[in-house]
Parts: sequence; C-alpha cells; structure tokens
Amino acid sequence: MGRWQPDARTRLERAGLELFEERGYEATTVADIAAVAGLTERTFFRHFADKREVLFSGSTVLAEVMSQAVAEAPADATPSEAVRAGLAASASFFDDRRAHAGRRQAVVAGNPVLLERELMKMATLTDALAGALRGRGVAEPAATLAAEVGVLVFRVGFGRWLEEDRPMGEVFDETYAAVGAASV
Repeated sequence: MGRWQPDARTRLERAGLELFEERGYEATTVADIAAVAGLTERTFFRHFADKREVLFSGSTVLAEVMSQAVAEAPADATPSEAVRAGLAASASFFDDRRAHAGRRQAVVAGNPVLLERELMKMATLTDALAGALRGRGVAEPAATLAAEVGVLVFRVGFGRWLEEDRPMGEVFDETYAAVGAASV
C-alpha cells in the first residue's frame, strides 16, 4: 500500500456504512473498516476519532452551513426567518445525498449508542444556531427557542424527506408551517 491514498476519508465512510449495514455496528471494528477501504488503522484514526464518527462526520459541516446562513440572513429577518435560512441552506446540502442519508439513518436508528450520538450532535447544532442568532443581536431566551424550534423542524422534516420523494426545502417549509398550526 502506498503512503498516500486519494479520497481516504470518503473510502472509510463508505466502507464503514457498508459494514455497519452488513454486520451491524457492534460487530464492526475499526480494523474491518480500514481493511475494506484498503487503508491502515493508523490512517483511519487520522480522519476519525472513533468508528461512530464515520456516520457523523458531516455534522460539523452541517452546523457550519446552517450557522453561516443564519448569520448572513437579511438584517431585518426575524429569528425564525433567520433559522429558516439555515434550514434552506441545509436542504441544498442533503438533496443530492438522499440514498446515503437513508442508509445512514437506518443504521443509526437501529443502535442506542448511535442514537445517543445523534442527539448529542443535534444539541451541538442547536447551540451553533443559537450562537449565530445571538451574533445577530437576538437576546435570550429568543435565540435558544428559535434554534430549538429550527432543529426540531430539521429532525421532523428530515424524517419526512427520507420517506417522501420531494425536495427537502419543500418538506422543511411545510414542517415549519405545521409548527404554527400546532401552537394554537
């Protein structure tokens, strides 16, 4: 094996997802993932802290994309409108990844350890959105409430999007509208 392998991170992500689907999360080792990817364990650990992160590596990028969209929303946007801008930005992040997202979600849903990590990542996303809102001058508790609602819309909308053959942005818009209907 050469010293440098192109696209190592993507190969590890693909190998991990395939093995988690075939063998289950618990039965898959880092060594297995590295071997299927044609890489070493050392290379694995250059890219990921542990095998769970193979499934969650996009969460940092997602938080950055959404937070940046919140920060860059028009100056006169309400907190809710700014969060909706973040949701719209995330929709473009996912629309070309539907098959992968569905496979990943099935693996996560089948394992309590992964579900816990998913909840932690959603809490981190909430904190990032609330921080972006505070950066826009939104006071507490409005910043945290708007961020919490946005992440709830993301979670519910994401599940609907996996089940329906429609653009994620459209599903998010409908889900956000349902929040208003649920509050009466």
